[in-house]
Order: sequence, then C-alpha cells, then structure tokens
Amino acid sequence: MAALTHLRILDLTQFEAGTACTELLGFLGAQVVKVEPPRGEPGRHAFGVKPGQDSLYFVVLNANKRSVTLNLQSQEGRALFLRLVPQFDVLVENFAYGVMERLGLDYATLSQLHPGLIYATIKGFGTYGPYHEYKCFDTIAQAAGGALSVTGFPDSPPCSPGPTLGDTGTGVHAAVGILAAYIQRQQTGRGQRVEVAMFDATIPALLSYLAPFYELNREITRSGNRHVVGGATPYNNFKCVDGYVAIMCVSNEHWLDLCRLMQRDDLLANTRWHSVPERAEDWQQIEAEVEKWTCTQQRDDVARAVAAAGIPSAPVRTLPEVGSDPHI
Repeated sequence: MAALTHLRILDLTQFEAGTACTELLGFLGAQVVKVEPPRGEPGRHAFGVKPGQDSLYFVVLNANKRSVTLNLQSQEGRALFLRLVPQFDVLVENFAYGVMERLGLDYATLSQLHPGLIYATIKGFGTYGPYHEYKCFDTIAQAAGGALSVTGFPDSPPCSPGPTLGDTGTGVHAAVGILAAYIQRQQTGRGQRVEVAMFDATIPALLSYLAPFYELNREITRSGNRHVVGGATPYNNFKCVDGYVAIMCVSNEHWLDLCRLMQRDDLLANTRWHSVPERAEDWQQIEAEVEKWTCTQQRDDVARAVAAAGIPSAPVRTLPEVGSDPHI
C-alpha cells in the first residue's frame, strides 16, 4: 500500500506550481480528482497544440489524476462542488488572488462545511504584504526572488534559469505543508489553511548566495559557471570534441587527482596551486590547461574517467539524451 492511499485531494490547480504539488502527492498514493472549468484548465491548451488535443505539458503534470468538469461560476456547479468538499481531505488551488473569495469558496466558508479540511492555497506573492495582488508566473517569482540576478555571465543581462524552480519548487513546498497539516490533523482532528507564495519558495534555493552577502557583506552577481561562494577551481564546463563536460574540483585532493589523471606532473609540482584560494586567483590559467586536455577527447570518455578518479563530473547532456539515460 502506498503511503498516502487514504488521502483524497480535490485539485483546483492550473499550469504548474499547483499541479506539480498534487502530482507529487499522487505519486505517493493520494487519490487526486482535478476539477476543471468546461473548457479545461489553461494548461491543457498551452504552447499552441492542435485544437482538441491536450498539450504534453498538461499531460506530464496531471498523469495520475482523475478529472471532473464543473462550472464554479454557475449556481449549479458551485452547489455540486460543495457536495464534493466533505468527501475529501485536502483542497489545493492556485488561482489568482481573490478568485476563491469571489466564488464564495474560501477557507473560512469551506472549513465551516468541513472542519477537517486541509485547504492549500498557492499564490505568486501570498495573500498579504505589498505585492499580494500581483499576478505571477515562474520567471516573475525568480526575478523578484533574486535568481535572475545571479544567472548568466558577468557581461550579460540577468538571465532566466532553465529549470522552473519558481513553479516546481513551490509545488514541493506546498506538498510538505500539506503533509505537515495532515499529520497534525491526525492528532487534533482539525484541518487548517496552508499557504505558499512562489516568491517565498524561490529563496531557499539561493541560500548559498545569501550567506556570503550577510556574512562578508559581499554582493554576489552573475559569474557564469564559476563557483561564486568558495572559489573552487577548476569548476566549469569544458569543451570536448563532441560537446562539453562539467568538472568540479571542490577540494585540493580533487585537483591533485585531476592532475594525475591528465598526466600533468608540471601542474602537480606547482605547490602554489595546492591551495583553493590561490587556484581561485589563477582560475583562467588553470581552466585553460584543463581544456587543453578535454578538447582532444570525447565528452563521455572524459566524464567517465574523471568520475572514476573520484572527482565530481558529468557530461553536459541534451534533454533527449537525458530521456534515454538507462538510469532515468
């Protein structure tokens, strides 16, 4: 039996932050029923799919859910929804601020109908504070939270990170909050309201950047692939014959082992580079020497050899390569 087999979730989510939350709980065994408007939630039609065809974006975020159509703006649809609520343990929604209140389906209303209900609400900037009425998507949350300011190279504008941490990261935070409320309800019999803001949820992913700012009063800005906090060197993506390989020498032992692997006794003999701070000062020279070695070899061969030597390394793979990886 899966851990959450007896947990029933009423899912009013759309796009990604909320749907990632309910899908994660579904993978843990929860029974998730997605409530959609007559046309379907907006994610069904995202990214210009053919008419009448669900987008793959929607399918991968809702693969383990049941679905029901209700027009919550109609009197009949709302009445049917209110009949559903007492049959579920959890409600999750990520509508824009104020939507559930206008529908008369806010926590204050539904908790009177079902005192044990765990009501999870996901908003871009929460339900209070100076920005709570602002609409939000992943990149907006990451822009406000500082992620864009540290992504990219020093001579480039702020760049949006590829992964949707503002969405999927928020979903994970919401799932944790729901599980905590579920455990507490088993002790008290009472449900509660769980709130997660996308803006807030981006901050934990930046703690390693915030630490030097507060400890050393040093602002962290865009630094490409460099290790911005401790100055670990070499720490970059290195060109190979057929692509790039990521190599990260965090300790002195990593660096010395890499020198031995490259059969570079001259680099090994340079005692100045036996220290992380000194290597950080000469990082361009050091990484140029490493790339002299990698650029003559196949990407996967380099990654395997470096990893086998005990040094963190991986090929920089394309998404199709990731999808066909035997581990995945």
